[in-house]
Amino acid sequence: MPLTFYTIPPQNPFVTKMSQERLLQMITSVLLMGGYEVSERFSIRPRSFDFVARNDRLVLVIKVVSHIDGVNEGVAGDLGLVARYLQGSPLIIGERARDADLERGAVYIRYGIYAISVATLHDYIVENIPPLVYAAPGGLYVNLDGEALRIAREGHNLSLGDLGAMIGVSRRTISKYEAGMGTSLEIAMRIEKIFDCPLVRVITLTDSGSAETSALVAEEPFEGPMTLLSRIGMDLRPMHGAPFQAMVLFHQHTILTGYGPSQKVAKRAALIGNISQVARMHAMCVLTDSSKQKKVGRTLVIGESRLSQIADGDELIEMIGR
Repeated sequence: MPLTFYTIPPQNPFVTKMSQERLLQMITSVLLMGGYEVSERFSIRPRSFDFVARNDRLVLVIKVVSHIDGVNEGVAGDLGLVARYLQGSPLIIGERARDADLERGAVYIRYGIYAISVATLHDYIVENIPPLVYAAPGGLYVNLDGEALRIAREGHNLSLGDLGAMIGVSRRTISKYEAGMGTSLEIAMRIEKIFDCPLVRVITLTDSGSAETSALVAEEPFEGPMTLLSRIGMDLRPMHGAPFQAMVLFHQHTILTGYGPSQKVAKRAALIGNISQVARMHAMCVLTDSSKQKKVGRTLVIGESRLSQIADGDELIEMIGR
């Protein structure tokens, strides 16, 4: 079906300006309608994400903001890094960019991470309608399927110059389209009208987040109780703006890990466990002022002195799984 059938519809109540709480509720409802399991919200500031959602195939790490321009490079880097280690995709959901509402069916990009409206999220995960256009300086653009365009052009016995003349661009520009260069929404509609077939690539929201974005957060050395984990062969990765301060990697296992004094950990242990359940990972909190060992939901809460007695990583994984 040509792109003319996919023109962006007018805004609807999904994108009416609303409070942060209402926006969070709306997004949660859409995710549940789409068959996703949704974690509890992370409300402690500063935070790189608000909650995690998962269906049978995908994990989404979601940051909710009213104005997407408020997501700076540091927050985007933290969000991308958390998503990377949760083996998921980062996603920003908001209402506005600059001085306008986010267009329904359009994708915006903040430091390599996709940002969309609630309406676009609904279309994607409930109605199975992927976005086709992305916003960039100057307007709305699409990615053409270069190979499909070449086949259509040759099938109509048109040269690069012939097609360029028909749509008002140069021969070289048509060559670039066939090599994968994006174009404006207007040009794409002209091309599809000529060939009467779809030539625009859909945007897969789970492609959001690049290695470059994730690398914005520099790794730093751990001190105190976390060094005990390194001694038993575990790999530690620091996290920022998350309820867990570290991801602990051991063979095929990932442990969402918080640490600190009992009062601080008590506020996070249950939430870390809930997120680990949605992400299908382990959860642990290390107490720096206690020798206790107990379970808070799915989270192993263990004192630093008790942790020092563990001989190897396998023993710790077994304890977490009990």
